[in-house]
Amino acid sequence: KLHFGVDSQTGLAHSAVATAANVHDKHALPQLLHGQEQRLRQPDGTDSMAAPAARDFTDQRTDRSGVVDEVARRKNRNRTKIRAHVEHMFAVVKRLWDVAKMRHRGLVKNAHRVFVALALANLYLCRTRLMAQGE
Repeated sequence: KLHFGVDSQTGLAHSAVATAANVHDKHALPQLLHGQEQRLRQPDGTDSMAAPAARDFTDQRTDRSGVVDEVARRKNRNRTKIRAHVEHMFAVVKRLWDVAKMRHRGLVKNAHRVFVALALANLYLCRTRLMAQGE
């Protein structure tokens, strides 16, 4: 699995961890945090001590009747807009550099391939800013 931390403002990845498929997401979380997080979508069972200043941006679920009140619906909508920047990085890495499935044997080879693809995705996503600075 590929886990990476993405800045929700710029949409660029700042850290990455490659793990085996049977490792839960919560085990990779401390390696992805830099301590300055403001927003955090925490996997189930994760304590918030890894990023004490971060607010939880996990969507609220429905109640037993399947209804979400209007306030929770608006909060979920705002969280989804912010999370879209993060999910866009996954789309770029998977579609442009074909990292949806691993083709090498061994975690180290796959990790190197994914880290290179992630660096290229960062360059791809900030290409307009880089070109503007060159002029």
